[in-house]
Formats: sequence, C-alpha cells, structure tokens
Amino acid sequence: MTDSAYEPYYVPHSSKLPIFASIGIFLTVFGIGHILNDLSAGVDSAFGMVTLILGGLVMGLTLFFWFSKVIEENYKQLYSNQMNRSYVWGMSWFIFSEVMFFAAFFGALFYVRVFVVDWIGGVGDRGPSGMLWPNYEPHWPLLNTPDPERFPGASGVIPAMGLPLVNTLLLVTSSFTVSFAHHAIKEGNRKRIIQWLTVTVTLGLIFLFVQGYEYVHAYNDLGLTLGSGIYGTTFFMLTGFHGAHVTLGTFMLLIMLFRALKGHFTDDNCFGFEAAAWYWHFVDVVWIALFIFVYVLGG
Repeated sequence: MTDSAYEPYYVPHSSKLPIFASIGIFLTVFGIGHILNDLSAGVDSAFGMVTLILGGLVMGLTLFFWFSKVIEENYKQLYSNQMNRSYVWGMSWFIFSEVMFFAAFFGALFYVRVFVVDWIGGVGDRGPSGMLWPNYEPHWPLLNTPDPERFPGASGVIPAMGLPLVNTLLLVTSSFTVSFAHHAIKEGNRKRIIQWLTVTVTLGLIFLFVQGYEYVHAYNDLGLTLGSGIYGTTFFMLTGFHGAHVTLGTFMLLIMLFRALKGHFTDDNCFGFEAAAWYWHFVDVVWIALFIFVYVLGG
C-alpha cells in the first residue's frame, strides 16, 4: 500500500489547558458540595459560593482559550477529514452521554411515581406503612408527604398551561430559528445567519428568565422546594439540570453568533455551528419530555 492511502492526522503540542479544566471542575463541584452541606447543617457561609464562582471563572476562561485554539487550528487548515470525523463522533457520544444522564432522572421519576408512592401507601403489602404513616394517602404529585414534620409538602404545583407552556413555545420556536440560521449558512447569507442566531440566543435568555421567575414563585408562594419531599426533589433535579443545559447551550450559540459576526462559517466548514445546533435540539427534546411528564402528567 502506498503512502497516498494515508492522510496526515494533526496532533497538537502539549498544553496546560486540560490541567486548568480539571482545577475548574474540582472547584465547581467542591463549591456545590460545600453549599449543600451548609444548607443541610443550617450554616450561613459564603465559602461554598465563592469557591463555586471561582471554579466557574476558571472553567469559563479555560474553555475560551481552548476553543479559540481549536478555531485557530481549523482556519490554518491543520485538520484532515479523519480529524473532522473525530469531532463529529466526539459530539455524538457527548450528546448520547447527556441522553443517559437525563434517562437516569426520568427513570427515578417513573420509579417513584409508579411504584414507591403506592408501596409506601400499603399497596401490594410492601410493609407496615400504615403503622408508620397512618395519615399518608398515595397520590401524585406528592404534596401530603409521609413525614410532613421533616419534609413538609408544597401547597400546590406549577400549572402546565402557565409558564411551562410559555417556555415550551419559546424552546420549540428557537429550534426553528437555529435551523433557519443553518440554512442561511448553506446559502451563504451572512446577514440572515446573524439575524436568526440573534433571535435564537434571545429566546434562550427569555426561557432562562421565565424559569427563574417560576422558581421564585415555587419557593415563595407554593413552598415547593428541594426539601418538600420527593416531588420537590425530582422537580428541581430535572428542571434545574435542564436549565443548566439551556444556559450552556445559550452560551454556545452566543459564541456561534460572535463567530458569525467575524465572518466564520461556510457551506463546507461549519461543524462548530452544527455541533451547537445539535446540542440545542437535544435540549429542546428533553424539555418537551419534561413538559409532558413533569408538568402535564405530574401536575
């Protein structure tokens, strides 16, 4: 076999960026853990929040320089077709891992709602639950918790046809607008790329604002918190992690907007945008599942 059967595969020089990324992740997780411990112990300390913010800053700066380096290498045409395929597979497996991440939480919601709530209520002779919690009645959403003194239930739930419906319309619309931006790249229409990306980022920011308002209403008016029993826990775990993913996706699309303003992306060189668009569509699909199983069927 001749040498022409092979193509060069670019191997970057050694970098300190992965070390800084590890430090940023450690500080972020350590800060979150410290905040949760303080909350459970009733301690008022700013150390956890400061650590969390520091970790976010370190991670943000690391990603900024890392992505800048990747973009620079791409525009120097250092990458081969094999390298580009590795990016496609890398993003595909990353999204698959995110699917499994949310599948675990949806699985927990299903298990609790279909099995555990009834078992604790004595259905199926799963134990003397009537002796432990005589006033407990199995019902979902679980507002009347088995142990209301330790885990007081919420006074109500967020109605699906209110703010959640607004957010659903926002995200579904944003999936169309990001697709319009992709079509504009294929057509080479720079003005429309910028316009549709601006609309998409704006919709993402409005979604986050509406969800923040929803959380304030849930905490202050309904007593729906992480400590309000299993319903509050699953509600905030699913919607909260999804909100974190929307934040990341909005940030990714904002970077794509900055790149579009600088004249990046062509018909045959736009995988950075396509990867961000894939992620945004994934976030949209997860929200539709959340809207159905958490708000419509769980409300």
